[in-house]
Amino acid sequence: MTATTTAPDLERATLDKAASENFPVAPFFLPRDWRDDLMAVYGFARLVDDIGDGDLAPGGADAELLGVSATDADDRLLLLDAFEADLRRVFDATPSHPLLRRLQPVVRRRALTPEPFLGLIAANRQDQLVTRYETYDDLLAYCELSANPVGRLVLAVTGTSTPERIRLSDAICTALQIVEHLQDVAEDFGRDRIYLPAEDMKRFHVTETDLSAKTAGASMRALVAYEAQRARDLLNEGAPLVGSVHGRLKLLLAGFVAGGRAAVRAIAAAEYDVLPGPPKPGKVQLLREAGVILRGEG
Repeated sequence: MTATTTAPDLERATLDKAASENFPVAPFFLPRDWRDDLMAVYGFARLVDDIGDGDLAPGGADAELLGVSATDADDRLLLLDAFEADLRRVFDATPSHPLLRRLQPVVRRRALTPEPFLGLIAANRQDQLVTRYETYDDLLAYCELSANPVGRLVLAVTGTSTPERIRLSDAICTALQIVEHLQDVAEDFGRDRIYLPAEDMKRFHVTETDLSAKTAGASMRALVAYEAQRARDLLNEGAPLVGSVHGRLKLLLAGFVAGGRAAVRAIAAAEYDVLPGPPKPGKVQLLREAGVILRGEG
């Protein structure tokens, strides 16, 4: 452990990123035990994404906690392997990383299984090895690892999992992932990652060079509009999940769907030009979408 970065500092720095997320992680209106447990799950998901994106705090303290030497601290695949090994200790021993130690009592209390956590690690491992997706089905398979486990964990933490709810949750989570990819086309391309299916790029006559432009041309806008409609359709498919639950969980899930719909509207309002930067919805639009969902109108 470095002298200047302590385990509590690392834990706090990661959890503080929740405030900047597209969608609420553990909003104030949830019961305190749900909020605490969801924040522990968030800490895991945020850290594994930071490892996969190379966004760990400088100094190598996370790597040291995971037993990775300073000389290997930039090897993302090695870090992900070490993180997976520490995750497995959550279920049968004592993990080393403070965010995983925070997660351990949640896993026991909520009877969580390793699979969704392993899926998120696998998605980040895939990001190191796969930078292009040929078909939409290939992208959906990636979302099965990168996004759907989060919704499944929310259902598990709140004790509301059923096969049908999981199916609906998967549709919502995949939609939210697609929306995020559309918002972040330029940023992802800067990381040499493209989540727009290659077959769709060819169909709309969009090349990789087009992704580096400052603004989108007509073909690029048509492609983004096409993918945004796919996300909108998935949100509509998953929306009945909100009506299947009650109370504060209903508000949380309505917020997820509303956040996705508001983000799609923001992309549309930008005339599908996502290259200058991520189009983001305002709070008024988000609340309006949530109201429509909670009234059962959409």
